[in-house]
Amino acid sequence: MSIGNSPEDDRPSIGLALQQARIAAGLTVEEVSNSTRVRMPIVHAIETDDFSRCGGDVYARGHIRMFARAVRLDPDPLVAQYDAEHGGRPAPTPAAPLFEAERIRSDPRRPNWTAAMVAAIVAVVGFVGFTLFTGGDDDSGAAQVAEGSTPDRTTPTPTATKPADPKPVPSDSAIAAAPRDKVTVKLSATERKSWISAKDHNGRLLFDGLLLKGESKTFQDKERVDLVLGDAGAVELFVNGKKVDDQFEPGQVERLSYTKGDPEVG
Repeated sequence: MSIGNSPEDDRPSIGLALQQARIAAGLTVEEVSNSTRVRMPIVHAIETDDFSRCGGDVYARGHIRMFARAVRLDPDPLVAQYDAEHGGRPAPTPAAPLFEAERIRSDPRRPNWTAAMVAAIVAVVGFVGFTLFTGGDDDSGAAQVAEGSTPDRTTPTPTATKPADPKPVPSDSAIAAAPRDKVTVKLSATERKSWISAKDHNGRLLFDGLLLKGESKTFQDKERVDLVLGDAGAVELFVNGKKVDDQFEPGQVERLSYTKGDPEVG
């Protein structure tokens, strides 16, 4: 008496079933890869029943399900066939024991933030209570110090700041302080700015530009200083320490030369 094959022995492999369904649906491997987001090499491997490239049983089951849906197959029989051929699906771990273990287990390295917060609150409340309780004593002590004898404390006497000495104003006697072996010319723009030019006795330019209001320039030479004042009325002039009292008109251009000794207009 011969024993016939069971219907399960006649069914195609998982990979062959998926491949036949893909061809029947008119889909290419690339189209299946695009629709399932499974890389083409893995699609090719599944069609040859090579599930080693799936990365494990969990990923293999997921790829089989997506592949089957893409080619319009029922994925459950294929997943069941995979489990039967690869040792079956692992039994799920009961949730209650895990929960109880997690709830009972204590981690000694984890700080107890609740206890720390309670301790901090107690410390703050204690400090505030102590401050309020002892506040009256501090006030009475302060009153006794205020009403009793003056504490032996030396109050520093403020030191008066000596005002800066005013700058000396050149006068007729200042000529004695100027070097007698040189010509010293000082220009100050007191009213407004003025263009000035100064040269030594060799004609070398000492300065050529604007003298702004409040600015001063001093020039020296061993023999002579030649000046050009663009607005002589805006300039105050000192020669060899002596103020020149010439009354220059505003906007008046003056060409002047000075030598050693008392100022003389050249």
